[in-house]
Amino acid sequence: MAKSKVLVVGGTGYIGKRIVKASLAQGHITYVLQRREMGLDIDKIQMLLSFKKQGARLIQSSFSDHQSLVDAVKQVDVVICTISGVHFRSHNILLQLKLVDAIKEAGNIKRFIPSEFGTDPSRMGHALEPGRVSFDEKMRVRRAIEDAKIPFTYVTANCFAGYFAANLSQMETLLPPRDKVTIYGDGNVKVVYMDEDDIASYTIKTIDDPRTLNKTLNIRPPENILSQRELVEKWEKLLGKELQKISLSQEDFLASMKGLDFASQVGVGHFYHFFYEGCLTNFKIGEEGEEASELYPDVKYSRMDEYLKIYL
Repeated sequence: MAKSKVLVVGGTGYIGKRIVKASLAQGHITYVLQRREMGLDIDKIQMLLSFKKQGARLIQSSFSDHQSLVDAVKQVDVVICTISGVHFRSHNILLQLKLVDAIKEAGNIKRFIPSEFGTDPSRMGHALEPGRVSFDEKMRVRRAIEDAKIPFTYVTANCFAGYFAANLSQMETLLPPRDKVTIYGDGNVKVVYMDEDDIASYTIKTIDDPRTLNKTLNIRPPENILSQRELVEKWEKLLGKELQKISLSQEDFLASMKGLDFASQVGVGHFYHFFYEGCLTNFKIGEEGEEASELYPDVKYSRMDEYLKIYL
């Protein structure tokens, strides 16, 4: 069977550039949407040109031009959207509704993977304000996809290692502490830390796999299901010293939200659900989902002790 042709929307972003790389590496004819609105953003333009050198094909289009989106979609079999959904960068989740309309009109797409890649929004109906906006908007996109009867795979990838593992899950840095570390509660709630390159590899694996059609791919490999304390211990072992640990109660953590800007309040709410409530691991994967490392044992995913070595 011929490999599907792939269009990546948001290909210059944090996850998107990895999706492009993985798609090319796995032998797919890969298109990247080049948005006309880029203007003078030289970094994005140069990244697109680097993709072209690697074999990707660029398609010019615009979210303000419906027909251009339809025309772009008609050239491929699969659409993967990776536009940003985090408030401290840019938050454009609902822009995907225009893409859904284009996919519906084109009528040829055999798989659509919308921009999710974090927490399963269908399990977050109870989420705290204002952070719940991320989950509510992703669910609105899901409803549009399903109402349009577009074949889909949803990818939930949990905690990106670059944002949650490298810093031992500290909120105000992206580098690992070397002296003291804040521990959320008792630090024993299990979360899932994933190397972003592995997320991309697993995502591309799904697109021609009938086992993931109209299902959620949960990227939850067993050796990366760790508590914050277990992650800290891995770093301490690499560092050769024990860090001072400062425990932060649930009450004090939630109280810290007061007076923060909107994006920071969103972040605090998400950290609460991950590290106090345990929303990433407090459920069993049912018939609506599959676990990535079970489906694709050939993907040699990064373990967090290996991942952290570069930070020494």
